[in-house]
Amino acid sequence: MNAEDLLYCDTHEWVFVAEQDGQKIATVGISAFAVEQLTDLVYMELPTVGTTVTAGEEFGEVESVKAVSPLYSPVSGTVVAVNEGLPDNLDTLNTDPYQAGWIMKVEVSDDLPANLLDHAAYQKQCGEAG
Repeated sequence: MNAEDLLYCDTHEWVFVAEQDGQKIATVGISAFAVEQLTDLVYMELPTVGTTVTAGEEFGEVESVKAVSPLYSPVSGTVVAVNEGLPDNLDTLNTDPYQAGWIMKVEVSDDLPANLLDHAAYQKQCGEAG
């Protein structure tokens, strides 16, 4: 996935939605900007497959030596896959946050929220945040 083709939450999660077997499947991760801000990642809590997530609500957390940050779902639906190897390989988020660093896949149950940002709007927000 290319960072320019993704949609973003203002809380730094990204989402890519694709049709798969007649269903909308959203791949979710956290942005390179978020990983850079958090610095040394030490722990990540993933949701369980089958869990229902709601757009804008917490689905897990990521911990760095600096802070614990909640992860918010950009979409509503059911978790159909998680990147099980990621918590043991958090360095993947530093090297490849938009491909190998995906966190979960969700079968989308509702329309995408209107507050998701395109790449240009997200970059502007990150620039303002410093």
